[in-house]
Amino acid sequence: MTADLLATTIRHYAWGSTTALAQLAGRPPGGEPEAEIWMGAHPGAPSRIDRGRGPEPLDTVIARDPAAELGPRVADRFGPRLPFLLKLLAAEHALSVQVHPTTAQAEAGYAAEDAAGLPLDDPRRIYRDRSHKPELMCALSEFDALCGFRDPRASAALWQRLDLPVLAPWIDTLRTAPAETALRTVLTAALADDRARGEQAAAELPSSLRKLAESDDPDAATWAAYLDAARDYPGDPGILAALLLNHVRLGAGQALYLDARVPHAYLRGLGVEIMANSDNVLRCGLTPKHVDTAALAEVVDFRPTAPYRAPAVPVGPGELEFLTPAAEFTLSRIELGDPAPVVIDDDGPQLLLCVRGTVRLHDGPTLGPTLGPGECAYVPAAGEPLRLAGDATVFRAKVPRGR
Repeated sequence: MTADLLATTIRHYAWGSTTALAQLAGRPPGGEPEAEIWMGAHPGAPSRIDRGRGPEPLDTVIARDPAAELGPRVADRFGPRLPFLLKLLAAEHALSVQVHPTTAQAEAGYAAEDAAGLPLDDPRRIYRDRSHKPELMCALSEFDALCGFRDPRASAALWQRLDLPVLAPWIDTLRTAPAETALRTVLTAALADDRARGEQAAAELPSSLRKLAESDDPDAATWAAYLDAARDYPGDPGILAALLLNHVRLGAGQALYLDARVPHAYLRGLGVEIMANSDNVLRCGLTPKHVDTAALAEVVDFRPTAPYRAPAVPVGPGELEFLTPAAEFTLSRIELGDPAPVVIDDDGPQLLLCVRGTVRLHDGPTLGPTLGPGECAYVPAAGEPLRLAGDATVFRAKVPRGR
């Protein structure tokens, strides 16, 4: 089993941290926001490897010999493409409230936008590929997120404490209508049908949120998270969408799983994210980008949903795997300590990401790449078991069996 060091791409989105990724890698900050590092073979920003013929995009290498790179099990099920994408994500400001489609929704949406003649780089384009996008976020620092609709009656009680008359009609809807009807009505009203009220509420919210965040209210941390989001996008009615969602605070080492159709947003923190190899996003607000409320309403699951904190279970020496139902990926964390190496083996492709210390990769008698923090290696299916040695924390991404 060989291993190739990846040359990766930093995505400079405005919500990114100016320092977190640089600090993790032990390099000086670059002076602009660094939001994500993509590791994998997504055509939007494929990593590159060099096997003696110069740097090549990983998706090109895999397409040339998918049976050897992916192994028959993975290639037969997912075709000639790496089915997952791994990222380091560093949020200094809130990401948009968003939702991802199911596979059926993605295929239909992609075909419809193609038929309408929308280029893939058109800002109005929603469906960039035909895939769903389940994802898992594992926190490396304290990490704030929003995930899934809160029960609307609980939201009505929460909103009542804001003491804003402009919210009164929506509070009544949340309190009295059936759950899915209430959530659909308030969300679409705030973003489109009664947008003027949504914008007025967004303008008035920061003052009320600040009072509650600075009080001894038992939900002060939640109010503070919403306040930060409101300050990041002043006047954006998408803050009403955020206020309908559960607030989640992850500690380092904890993970949150997000399935298709579940609205969510990442607010602050540093983490390792893995997802199906897709870039399909429908946005609900807190963004300067395109929001298609009608398309959004067709995709979102308006049932109240408790956040799914993925449990971590031991699967090998020093290795904890985060359990999810995703077919395309599984993520585990390996804690290494000299002198005992950890041996890994699999019949599918893997990515190994170092986030602490230094790890040496050995293919039998051959010394492969040495990874430091922020560096990642691609391990194809073909080859012998790989030995990992050093004092390091390594995340391992692969395709699970039997899902």
